[in-house]
Amino acid sequence: MRQLVLLALVGLGAQLVDGSLGMAYGVTSTTLLLAIGTHPAAASATVHLAEIGTTLASGLAHWRFGNVDWKVVAKIGIPGAVGAFAGATFLSSLSTETAKPVMSVLLLILGSYILVRFTTFGLPRHNLGKPLRKRFLGPLGLLAGFIDSTGGGGWGPVGTPAILASGRLEPRKTIGSIDTSEFLVAIAASIGFLVGIGSQGINFTWVVALLVGGVIAAPIAAWLVRHIPPRVLGSAVGGIIILTNIRTLLTSEWIDASDAVRWPVYAVIGVVWAAALVYSIRQYRAHRAENERVIEERGSGDKTGESEAAST
Repeated sequence: MRQLVLLALVGLGAQLVDGSLGMAYGVTSTTLLLAIGTHPAAASATVHLAEIGTTLASGLAHWRFGNVDWKVVAKIGIPGAVGAFAGATFLSSLSTETAKPVMSVLLLILGSYILVRFTTFGLPRHNLGKPLRKRFLGPLGLLAGFIDSTGGGGWGPVGTPAILASGRLEPRKTIGSIDTSEFLVAIAASIGFLVGIGSQGINFTWVVALLVGGVIAAPIAAWLVRHIPPRVLGSAVGGIIILTNIRTLLTSEWIDASDAVRWPVYAVIGVVWAAALVYSIRQYRAHRAENERVIEERGSGDKTGESEAAST
């Protein structure tokens, strides 16, 4: 019972992050399932089955809050479903000894990207209003879907930053559209895993626990995306993913590092993570103060203009 409550809380926390950043539900949930010894393909299948419900709830919530661009959903979601099915069948064919380190490496790369991306750059905003072309979204969806299935997550970490970097869609609509299109990816990946491994190793009670937590969090996350500082949240989540998957790799048969090696590595990662969080918080506060100053100056300018006009 305690394990189910923990999984539900993980699903809730992962969906809060995913709905706010447009990424990391699968990466966070799969990382936990691998940590407790779940077969990689079964872990990814469990998460994707839960995501059918969480992405549906998240998509509906984002739609209600006006965070969805349906053209983007169609252009990236369909290729993403194709890539996800291919990735699921590929992962299902690998042995546990091969698949677990491979998935941990992918998760580690994705976690590093999230940490560096949000700590260093935050969310770019430029070129808003220009259309996103199908020739850009199609290949992006195909790649993101494949990585999402083989890595147990990756749809958001690959798709969201790429669209944000283009600057052609405002952040809240980027996050909402990516979350909504992930419903198609989750269905395709789940079908691929059921074809590849059947129901072997999939604990449907765990699926329900993750699903319940995610569904509860979905509307909260859709609201938080308008208020939460993504820079700080991205740095926090990236560090968690890196630390957890480094541990998996160092204790795997590939490396099997001793305590004398593991703990110094954990300490270094902890220091870097803490520094990244402090930097993100400072940058967020600095940018917020700058924006408030600009708004005040504009307001003062408008009042000055009105006074001059009245005097003439």
